[in-house]
Amino acid sequence: MRFSDIKGNEDVKRALVSMADSGRIPHSTLFYENEGGGAFPLVMAFLQYLACQNKHDGDSCGECPSCVKMSKLIHPDTHFVYPTNTGSKTGKMAAKDVTSEIYAKEFRELALSNPYFLEADMSAAFGIESKVCDVNVQEAKYIIDKLSLSAVENGYKAVVFFQPEKMNVQTANKLLKIVEEPPEKTLFLFITHNPEKVLQTIFSRCQCLRVVPPPRSELANLRSSADTQSYMDLFADLMKAVTDRDLLAALECADDLAAFDSREKQKAFLVYASEGFRKIFMIQQNLSQIAYLSEYEQDLFTNLASKCPKPYSRKAMDYLNSAAALLERNVNQKILFCDLVNRLFISL
Repeated sequence: MRFSDIKGNEDVKRALVSMADSGRIPHSTLFYENEGGGAFPLVMAFLQYLACQNKHDGDSCGECPSCVKMSKLIHPDTHFVYPTNTGSKTGKMAAKDVTSEIYAKEFRELALSNPYFLEADMSAAFGIESKVCDVNVQEAKYIIDKLSLSAVENGYKAVVFFQPEKMNVQTANKLLKIVEEPPEKTLFLFITHNPEKVLQTIFSRCQCLRVVPPPRSELANLRSSADTQSYMDLFADLMKAVTDRDLLAALECADDLAAFDSREKQKAFLVYASEGFRKIFMIQQNLSQIAYLSEYEQDLFTNLASKCPKPYSRKAMDYLNSAAALLERNVNQKILFCDLVNRLFISL
């Protein structure tokens, strides 16, 4: 992946190139994106640029041996970490012993075919759609062992770490020292959709970069999944019902949400809705420039910002966060989403 292959986020590209050219690279960087919004391609373009033997004009050559390995996600000094659980590939292994390495082939195939993949796509590729996934302590041990070895190609060693918010406290504590003081020329590149849920001990040690999602017309061509459009449509229907004071229509949206075919998609909708209320709040504060509205979102969120009281978004985000936590605990989904919609309706 070259920077020239990625549309948009020119400020982020310039910042990454400047870091690499100056040699002043933070050892831990947190990329905050809307889910599937393009952080992964940027991270890989950055690592390819760092490793390139013939970089020029602010981009990698795309042809040298290092570029070829990085573009195929097989560079020996780059490691990928993501939430896991047991599945058909793990046999009788306990969940606490499952690491990302077990799903390396499936992850590589997914990321190469669709670098703008969603969490639901990743769970489906691993065959663990119905499971609650996390980053366990065994994964932390695996990372430490890998980083204790010398770089194979005498360049940077890197850990591309998806969803650091899914580390428990024990895992974070295990990694804390190496994240804070990694070996020389070692990088942690975290990708999150929920920076507020990343443990403060990790978050505080990272430089943060915001990745703005591509316009809808471009993203539709980049991403094979149509789920994000369905989340937006359902959110629009739900908020129309709430603002029109139509409880029956709102409860029908709750039924639609409960009928999603996987818990990962339900969680993804909650993330999308929470991000939607953040955008509404920013518009109401006259901070549209940091609401990061895509062109196709302008009318929806501007209209909702005019209809919702200013305190409403904070309350709504609290309800969504609570629903997400309960969803992780296998609460009855029909009851859960009916309660969520009732809270959103009553609070307006």
